[in-house]
Amino acid sequence: MKRGMRVAFGLVLLLCILIGGGYAFMSQASFGKLPEGARLDAISQSPHYEDGAFRNTEPLPLIKGNGGIVGALMKYVFSSTEGQKPARPMPSAKTDLRALDRNTDTVVWLGHSSYFVQLGGRRILIDPVFSTFASPVFFANRAFEGTNLYTAEDMPDIDYLLISHDHWDHLDYATATALRSKVGQVVCPLGVGAHFEAWGYGKETVFEGDWYSALEGEEGFAIHILPARHFSGRSLTRNKTLWAGFALVTPERRIFFSGDSGYGKHFAEIGARFGGFDLAMLDCGQYDENWRYVHMMPEDTAQAAEDLRARALLPGHMGKFAIAYHTWDDPFKRIVAASRGKPYRLLLPLIGEPVALPIASDGESLRWWEAGRKHGFIDERKGPVPLPE
Repeated sequence: MKRGMRVAFGLVLLLCILIGGGYAFMSQASFGKLPEGARLDAISQSPHYEDGAFRNTEPLPLIKGNGGIVGALMKYVFSSTEGQKPARPMPSAKTDLRALDRNTDTVVWLGHSSYFVQLGGRRILIDPVFSTFASPVFFANRAFEGTNLYTAEDMPDIDYLLISHDHWDHLDYATATALRSKVGQVVCPLGVGAHFEAWGYGKETVFEGDWYSALEGEEGFAIHILPARHFSGRSLTRNKTLWAGFALVTPERRIFFSGDSGYGKHFAEIGARFGGFDLAMLDCGQYDENWRYVHMMPEDTAQAAEDLRARALLPGHMGKFAIAYHTWDDPFKRIVAASRGKPYRLLLPLIGEPVALPIASDGESLRWWEAGRKHGFIDERKGPVPLPE
């Protein structure tokens, strides 16, 4: 065989191997399944679905910077920022969730955008990610040391599992499958149910809804699926499933969770529709000026809390993974500064620390991420440092 033919044959063989390997990788169960058949027919009736993809109610500017979203992804993979990850294990306060009185309204931040909520006698789990890596590969997006406290075994039976969208740091295959026997009902935006059915959840256990749809329960309990300003996709295919926030409502209380969202007019609309919230859990990390329309800057988070007429703010999407270039503690420092003089109470609990509802209008949060830097996060001689007035 001539040299030129051998080289050509080798290149073709290498290409076939790469294509085959890529196909095998993308065929993993963890990637889930895109909507099809009757589900896709129902999705096509949504006013937010156009030309084969979901759209935001406010136009979403393209990712800025060299190379757009591909350039941003390459920069994230191949660059790092000093201080992007904490130098020491994060402090935490693991709570026995099964031992909590389910009739006491409580919120427990589990890190990043994961929350355990008890409301009106129901147990609700939001965007749980208990895997070490929020990624399709084992070497990317590793949880900070000390933040991955919980497993599916630590969870009590869950009445409602809420998933805001299908990005890897919000919908985790290993977590979802491990929780399957404990979950009564999955609540998610349109299309996301296809992943759950592919992972063995019964069709009858999955409630999918469009923005402003609701799952009504007994005794005035309801879960409302609400707009967010973001995008979706577990691979290179984008926006085939919807993204959302949620309002959890009982006759006594209203809680809002933003999911991933850039700032937009939807916050004021939601605040007016529901007459305010006792607590808002809002996107506050993994931001960058180049993509500020899909993740809020902390100053945007503070404004969104005001728009929602929230009495208390518990910021999230921070403190566990480094998905953006800012230092890991920047969101904490900036939301403290942005919240001074605001009409809501700022809550910054440790991962795993329960927050009881209703929330008192006064009281001090601890500046645990700054205290005693030379001796660890909390200076044992001086104790935690209160937030500044």
